[in-house]
Order: sequence, then structure tokens, then C-alpha cells
Amino acid sequence: MADTIDRVGRLVSALTREEKLRLVRGAPDPEGTATGYVPGVERLGVPEYRLVDGPLGVRAEGERATAFPASLALAATFEPELARRQGAALAREAKARGQDALLAPGVNLVRVPQCGRNFEYFSEDPLLAARFAAGVVEGIQGEDVIATAKHYVANNQERNRTDVNAAVDERTLRERYLPAFRAAVEAGVGSVMTAYNRVNGTHMSDHRYLVRDVLKGEWGFEGYVVSDWYGLESTVGAANAGLDLEMPGVPVTELHGPADGDGPTEAEEDADVASLDGIPDGTRAGFFGEPLADAIDDGAVPADRLDDMVRRILGQLARVGLLDGRRDDGAIDTPEHRDLAERIAVRGTVLLENDGVLPLEDGANVAVIGPNVHEPTLGGGGSSETTPFSAVSPREGMSSRAAGEVTVARGVREIEDVSLFDRLPFVERKSPEDEGVEEHASDPSIEEAVAAAESADVAVVFVRDATTEARDRDDLRLPGEQDALIESVAAAAERTVVVVNSGGPVEVPWREDVEALLEAWYPGQAHGDAIAAVLYGDRDPGGRLPVTFAREEDYPATEETRYPGVDGEATYAEGLFVGYRHFDAAGREPTYPFGHGHSYADFRYGDATATDRATVRVAVENLAERTGREVVQAYVRPPAAPDGIARPVRELAGVATIELPAGATRTVDVELDERAFARYDPERGWVTDAGRYVVEVGRSSRDVRTTVGVDRD
Repeated sequence: MADTIDRVGRLVSALTREEKLRLVRGAPDPEGTATGYVPGVERLGVPEYRLVDGPLGVRAEGERATAFPASLALAATFEPELARRQGAALAREAKARGQDALLAPGVNLVRVPQCGRNFEYFSEDPLLAARFAAGVVEGIQGEDVIATAKHYVANNQERNRTDVNAAVDERTLRERYLPAFRAAVEAGVGSVMTAYNRVNGTHMSDHRYLVRDVLKGEWGFEGYVVSDWYGLESTVGAANAGLDLEMPGVPVTELHGPADGDGPTEAEEDADVASLDGIPDGTRAGFFGEPLADAIDDGAVPADRLDDMVRRILGQLARVGLLDGRRDDGAIDTPEHRDLAERIAVRGTVLLENDGVLPLEDGANVAVIGPNVHEPTLGGGGSSETTPFSAVSPREGMSSRAAGEVTVARGVREIEDVSLFDRLPFVERKSPEDEGVEEHASDPSIEEAVAAAESADVAVVFVRDATTEARDRDDLRLPGEQDALIESVAAAAERTVVVVNSGGPVEVPWREDVEALLEAWYPGQAHGDAIAAVLYGDRDPGGRLPVTFAREEDYPATEETRYPGVDGEATYAEGLFVGYRHFDAAGREPTYPFGHGHSYADFRYGDATATDRATVRVAVENLAERTGREVVQAYVRPPAAPDGIARPVRELAGVATIELPAGATRTVDVELDERAFARYDPERGWVTDAGRYVVEVGRSSRDVRTTVGVDRD
């Protein structure tokens, strides 16, 4: 480490000021594949530096990569080791594409269920989000690629995201919105990206307290802070607040050229962009070019601030071996990566309801119904889009696995994907040509779907939403006529199974009319194979809900002042009570609680014991005649808090996942996070009140099987 610091220090001293200024702002990529590019300094051996989008897969322009399940699906596994493995795979694929940094993971908390980017995030719970953030970061950085935790901080909606002010108190920031970022820092993340939004009146790129004082000072973050694309508001404010790298650094016309004259009309472009309201101004760039030099000359920015920026960037290049060529070639679309993508898709599938219809019998005649059964659901729109080498649709997966007859009916019109990029007139997309696009001979009809359902032993209906960066969902209902399709099929079929592919919670008003319901999120390229393996019982549905499912009006951020905000300000008046904490405190019954998910096995819990102050132990027995996967969850109920101090009813403190053979019993130790016992006091920092805490152990936040007391002095 000392040698690296000395080497970087010598480089900084040898650089001219002009060279330093080139290293702290982006430029056009000569190869045209990177999302962000920093030119090197050839005379000193500083290489070019390429940054690429990648939460769900490497999005190098015009190139293919493994399309992994959405981050929300990954978190539904409740298994951070899978996050580490996915992070490592993403890094290997980035290197294979000549990229040096991944703009991943996204670690914002799921506060607003309508948020169009929830699929890129991990959870409504800060502990679960923190553990998955750390896992992905460890995987990426362990393969000598720089990870980027984003979007710092309180970026919880796409609507008006470039300017909305998140009015949030210090305790709520510390207990809810900062933990995942802190976990990423503790896991060794090399970069943190600031969000577009404001927090308590100040744009995050200019936020001295949260960037310089908390992130770099209090947490000791040694990497660099990068802006979101076109996310700077000022030169002096950003530099003095601690921002180190401006991206993309040049106006959009320098990256993409003028809009294509043969493209949409001006009116069409205006209509497209009007449907999105989280669009940054692509002309606002170059804050860290000559304006930064002028600010240093004027004394508005200290000269050593520029040296610090460069030192932080070069320090990360040295850390991953870029300064001395110590890097392998990576790997892409390997059997290991394909198997991992399918494994995560399977383990992230949540069985919400099952009235004995699942697993399907091998010889059953199945009607596969749904508007998009002919294509895999790869993800939402925007910077996480990935084009795979190959992918399996639900129709293909079910047809390949079934021994009985499979009939296919779309029922209603296709739900079209939406994307930020398709609606930006200044972006020219370079995607590989589509292959194997299925043509439809006629318009679908619900009557056709009903006929298919009536003639089958079981109808499996696949429904989905369509979400994208820069736009929130209008509501939590399934788009189009999909609710009507389900109701009609359920009335006609002997047995009905519904598989939902969504980027977050959806309303399921027909759930009592169907025999089984699964949430499979955006499962990526292995969509068809993964869901077939679960439906036929080849694999146990191991997922649990990382977010609460409920009616839209029952969530906490329903008042306009809270979301989307009034006069440009969204007030976080719910404070700590996000997700299941809100439903517990309000005494409201969710549709499906946080942590919920069934197995094909049945489990019995013994009595919990506390082996020490930080560990509870419980015996779990599999009562079924088949192997099953269980997610043992521990929640902490605090004692009465001092007067005037609010505490949630319960908070997730630890998780352990196990796979149990039929009839087996295993003793499970669940490690408890110390922060679950604590609360943040703005004057005293983290405080643990003395008293007896009750640890609830069970299968979800509402399904407690055993409890044990733990004392804190």
C-alpha cells in the first residue's frame, strides 16, 4: 500500500496542470463502447480509463454480454454470496469488453413502490440492501475492476429526479438511506456516484456535508466521487464539496453528434421526452475543464483540491493494476456465467401462493398464456439494459421441459418495453441486430386464451410490467388488459397459475381466484429455463420478498407532499417508517409481507436460544418428503424508547439460508447486526438503549415461529 501511495504521489507531482485537468473530466471514447471515458497520459504511462454501465450485465455499446437477473431478483435470494459471485462475473465480462470500471451496484433504498428504477436496487430494508451492496462490490473489486456505488443519496424516485429536493432528517438518513453506501465503502468500493437530486436544499454534486464530511471524512472513503451523467450544477461548489470526476465531461453533441435528420419530427421528440421527466440537460458539461482552472487561479478552489482529485483517481487505477498492466483478459458468456444467471433467477423466484397445484405434474397438459410469452424479460429500460448472446422465453422453457401437451395463447396485446434511450433524440443506439424475433399472424384475443385454458389441465399465465429509468409507473396495476386476462382464464381453467414479472410490487386483485402465484421479477436471459425448473419442481422456489406487496394507497409515501412532491420538494415525513416498518406501525395488513415466500417443503422451528449477545440459534426441521430451501429470518423488537423517541416495531437483524433434505433437522446460527439494536441520535451518534430486546425468528416479518430475549446494558 505504501509503495502504491508513493507511486501515485510521484505521478501527481510529474503531471502538468493541463494533464491533471484532463484526468478529472470525461471525453469521447475513441472506440465508442464505453459509457464514460478518461484519456490517459501516455508520456507518464497513465492508461486510458473506461467506465461502463453494468448493474444487470455489461452494457458496452453494440456488444453482447450475459444478462443477469435484476438486482431486486438477486436480493430476493436473501443470499449475499450470490451477490458476490454475480459481481465477480460482471467484472470478468467488463474486462473481456475492455472496460475498467462498472457503474454498479445501484444501492438506493426502495421507498416509493412506483419508482421506475426499483428493479436496479435491492430492498426496502437497509440491512438487506447493505449486505447485497457489499457482496456485489466485493465480487467486482476482487476481480480488479472498479465498482461504483450509486446514486448517493436519497435518490428514490425517477419523477423530477434531476431537481427534486429530498427533505429528510438526519436520523432517517443515517438509519435508512446511508447504510448501503457505508457498507459499500467498508467492502472496498473504488467509486461512489452522486445522484441528480437535492438533499435538504443542496444538489448532491455540491453537497459538502454528505460528500466531503460524511463519505470521505467520517467513513474514510479513499476512492473517487464521480458525477452522474450531466449531473454537475457548479464548478466551485462541486470541487469544494469533494466531487472528483465529471462525467461525461463534454456536451452530448460531442459524444453523439447532432440528432439524425431522418429521425422523429420535433413534435414526436417532444412527445417522447414529455413521457419521461427525469432527463438531465445534455448541454450542461465542462464544469471541470477550463472553469476549474479559472476557479483555482481565482482562489475559489484550492490548488491542492485538484491534486487530491487526481490522486484519488490514479489511486484506484493503481489498486486494480491498470498502472502496471497487471490484469487478465476476463471472460464473457462462459458456462459458469450462464449457470449463475439461471441459479439466481431460480433462487430469486418467490412462491407467493400455492393451493396444491405446484409442482406441475410432468405429463400435465399445460396452456402457456400471456402477451409476452414469446420473449424473455431481460430487465427494465435505461442504463442497465443488456443484450445477451442467447436467451430463453417462457414459451421455449415450458415447451422444452413439459412431457404433456403445451398450447400457447397470447390473450392480449404485447406489453411493449420502454427505454430512456429510445426516447432521447440525441442518442444513437448501437445494438446488435435482433435475432429470432417472433412474428404474430393475428391479433390476440382473450377468447383464444380462454379456449386454451379450458382444454388444458392447468393454465400458466405470464404477466409483466414495463419500467424504465427516467420514468415512474403511473400506478401499481399491471398494464394493458392483463388483469382481465387473468380473471377470464381463472374462471375458465380447472387450475390457474400466475407468474408475475415486474420491477417491484404490483397489485394482484385476482389472487384469491387462482391456485398459485409467483413473483419472478426480471429474470434475465435464463427466464424460460428458470421458471420451468421452479414450476415443475426441479428446483425449490427459494425466493423471499425484499419489498412489501400491498395496495398502492396503503404505502407510506402516498400524500403528494411525500411523493412526487410539491413545488419541487418531496418531504420524507414518514421518517424511519419505510416498507414493513410502516405497515407494522400503522397496524395495516399488507397483501404479502416483507420476507414472505413459500417452499415446496414444510419446515418446523424449534425453540430459539441466544448463544451470545450477537447470535441466536434455532433448530429447523424439514417435514416434507423432498429437499427444500429455507430462509431463516431474525427481527429485533426494541424495549420502550425514551420519551419522544420513535422506534419501529421490529427490524431485520440477520438472515441464514439453508437447504435441508427430506426429514432432516439442522441447527442454524443467525448472526445479529449490532445496528438493529441501535438508533441514531444526531447529538450522540449511534446509541443502544439499555433493556431487554426480543429477537423474533421466523419465515417473514409477519410469520414469527419462535422468540428469545437478549439483554443490552
